[in-house]
Amino acid sequence: MASIADILAEHKGREGPLLPILHDVQKLFGYISEDAMREIASVLNLTRAEVYGVVSFYHDFRKEAEARPVLKLCRAEACKARGVETLVPIADSQSRIKVEAIYCLGLCAVGPSAMVGDTVYARLDSAKFKTLLEAM
Repeated sequence: MASIADILAEHKGREGPLLPILHDVQKLFGYISEDAMREIASVLNLTRAEVYGVVSFYHDFRKEAEARPVLKLCRAEACKARGVETLVPIADSQSRIKVEAIYCLGLCAVGPSAMVGDTVYARLDSAKFKTLLEAM
């Protein structure tokens, strides 16, 4: 299994490595711990506050593990025009999955859309959305 040290070594010598490192740590562990921030700061010669500031600024980064699977539901205008609001009550009626609003997945022509992990789902209607939720 990869480690933070492996991720840091992979990005060594790269210009502007902080965001790619944070993304890789988030992908590996599901969140960015205090220890990870401290180690990243040390290797990049940044203060822990600088790393923490980046982690806390971007909503995709988590400082704690999420126990439930996360589904990001696009709530941007194009998805609203294509019917995402009919999916919101379905999402709100369950508690097994954490549903987060996201504002544009770049699939405006094929919305409503959602993302689970790195997988994007488009052309969602009530039936497809329920199937997706059940599969998670």
